[in-house]
Amino acid sequence: MGAGHDHGHAHGPPPGTTGTAAAAYRGRLRIALCLTVTVLIAQIVGGILADSLALLADAGHMATDAVGLAMALLAIHFAGRPPSERRTFGYARAEILAAVANCLLLFGVGGYILYEAVLRLLSPPEVDGGLTVAFGAVGLVANAISLTLLMRGQAASINVRGAFLEVAADALGSLAVIVSAAVVLATGFRQADPIASLVIGLMIAPRAWKLLREALDVLLEAAPRDVDMAEVRSHIMDLPGVEDLHDLHVWTITSGLPVLSAHVVVREDVLDAVGHEKLLHDLQGCLGEHFDVGHCTFQLEPVGHAEHEAKLCH
Repeated sequence: MGAGHDHGHAHGPPPGTTGTAAAAYRGRLRIALCLTVTVLIAQIVGGILADSLALLADAGHMATDAVGLAMALLAIHFAGRPPSERRTFGYARAEILAAVANCLLLFGVGGYILYEAVLRLLSPPEVDGGLTVAFGAVGLVANAISLTLLMRGQAASINVRGAFLEVAADALGSLAVIVSAAVVLATGFRQADPIASLVIGLMIAPRAWKLLREALDVLLEAAPRDVDMAEVRSHIMDLPGVEDLHDLHVWTITSGLPVLSAHVVVREDVLDAVGHEKLLHDLQGCLGEHFDVGHCTFQLEPVGHAEHEAKLCH
């Protein structure tokens, strides 16, 4: 005995769009990817000409941005594929896997930047501050445009948020490049370049860790952070005819697709056709009105039925 229920939710795709929450921002991700690849090429050329590790570090971070944005777009493509008999939720989790891959990429690049920065602190090379400022400014402008494009989407999708955080960290990196180059020009302090690289590397780690934790929560099917399980239980128990509740589960398939299932123990008089239909309607209405849950499945059962269920159901 069960029922499915779908309704609008605050963090899903905008009205009139289809697919996962990230699908609505596919076009913006494409623009951000084009900008990122263009600036990446420019910064590699500039870093080589200026012999600036900070600029090359920022180019390396731009490269991770490009890979991350490409993975996000690829994940959206797979997540939009329809469900099958074997994959009943389709490929929606592809977006979460892309977010995890993004995190690992960020950690790898951050570690390499820190390693190179330490070597250059010990033996700082000559840096062309003027060229570094110019190419750093190009990167900052491009990142600012990409951040504007992805600002709204990062609140709706962990996949888009991964791309957004990469671009945000790179924008700060570009700013660090400009500041370090200005210091070199003004004072001749060559260590400013590797120090800026250290700053870029250290900025990457906490953002990557936060995103990784969110993605792992989804993969481990933890309850969404904005769903209070005690409150959900209380709302269900307060409905007329409900005696008890067990096997209450709330998890997330992907961003914008939270799911709930529960076994609801009801009075005998509720188990007739009329009472059954009314209670299902009340349950769906209650959760649809008070909680951001996109799909609900309920099993209505009489008192004592739980004793006959398999151990894994408890």
